[in-house]
Amino acid sequence: MNTAFAARLVNIAIDKGADRAEVYVKTSKSLSIEVKEQKIDTLESSMTMGYCIRVIKDNRLGFSYSTNPDEMDTVAENAVEASKYSEPDDYLELPSALQPSAISQPLIFDNDIALLLESGAEDEAINRTLLIESSAFNEDNRIKKIRKASGIFSTNNTYIVNSHGINAHYQSTGCSAQLIAIAEEGSESQLGWDYQGSRFLKDVSFEEVGRTAARRAAQLLGARKINSIKGFVLLDNSVSTEFLGILSSALSSESVQKKKSMLAGKKGDVVMSNRLNIIDSGLLDKKLGSKPVDDEGVPTSHKILIGKGILNGYLYDTYTAKKDGIASTGNAVRGGFTGLPTVGPTNLYIEPTSAEYTKRFENLVKNINRGLYVIETMGMHTANPISGEFSVGASGLWIEDGEIKHPVKEAVISGNILDLFKKVVMVGDDLRFYGNIGASSLLIEEIDISG
Repeated sequence: MNTAFAARLVNIAIDKGADRAEVYVKTSKSLSIEVKEQKIDTLESSMTMGYCIRVIKDNRLGFSYSTNPDEMDTVAENAVEASKYSEPDDYLELPSALQPSAISQPLIFDNDIALLLESGAEDEAINRTLLIESSAFNEDNRIKKIRKASGIFSTNNTYIVNSHGINAHYQSTGCSAQLIAIAEEGSESQLGWDYQGSRFLKDVSFEEVGRTAARRAAQLLGARKINSIKGFVLLDNSVSTEFLGILSSALSSESVQKKKSMLAGKKGDVVMSNRLNIIDSGLLDKKLGSKPVDDEGVPTSHKILIGKGILNGYLYDTYTAKKDGIASTGNAVRGGFTGLPTVGPTNLYIEPTSAEYTKRFENLVKNINRGLYVIETMGMHTANPISGEFSVGASGLWIEDGEIKHPVKEAVISGNILDLFKKVVMVGDDLRFYGNIGASSLLIEEIDISG
């Protein structure tokens, strides 16, 4: 299945009565490895390919998909037939093609990953995954168990063709490493987790993932409860990323149009600290969310959604953009070839508005007279993406007079996500992406911390 296949299927759908048609084709090869006690626990190698067609006929939507290229006539016919049973919708549309010069080409394909996935070349991938586990044990002798030491390696080909002239194809790769380490001392045990992912193999340190997870687990041993206070909170970059992940759904135009966003009706308003920008960019080299076009074939771009704390706009696909009378921002995403596109981020991340608001992590700690460095949260999924209210469990390290004193357990931080971001006073220089969401450590003042 390739561009010629997709173009042929578009023509078949038009011949069968569709007014407009779009074909999305995805082929993937992946290797997923889990290790336990320096042995392979799970090794899964897979190749998948499939395609789907979306048609619009009389302003009604039809959709169908298959993994069998020989079924293309039936798939086109099914999509056109399905459109007869859907409700008319004046906002249904397919994007039109732009000049090739309007499409940027970020670095998203790594031949080193592609070589790992060739038959008989799995040993290097296995050895890298084994290194995650061994480096965790070597980091601290209190690491007694490892849970889910895994490495994933993949290559993908994506083709998008529609009846408005879009004809896009790109190749991409990806790899990731993650591990949960368990530290034990006496009757106490603590968990530590780490993850790295990139489109390029050399940008993922399998050894560092194991070491970092081990350090995070070990440094929480001996944790104690604290009294409730209102003070500084220093969010680890992984925790900042979790909060940004909640906010990402509020930046979706689909959520805004359905009145299910804490940012609905706030365009042009100050919604967070003027020390923060929030950016969505599909053009960052080597990042997992980068690609030249979105999943409708619209070029991706670099957008400052929130600049100096002011909400500039939302993320759009073609459908939601037509509703608001604007152009798509190139943020149509699909979970695969079996589903329709929805709105989602490419690479969403936080950056400081000025270098004066950026400090090394050690200097962030020195700025805290009394507060909590939050390493891990529990219950982030309970945060309300519509109101922004949250109350989550937190583990971390207690800080007094600019020095780390002892680990903390069973703390709770609560408030409103927008208020949290409004109270950011300093940003770390440790921007890190977890998947396609990235953030630095954030120093926040006047946060309720319950013991």
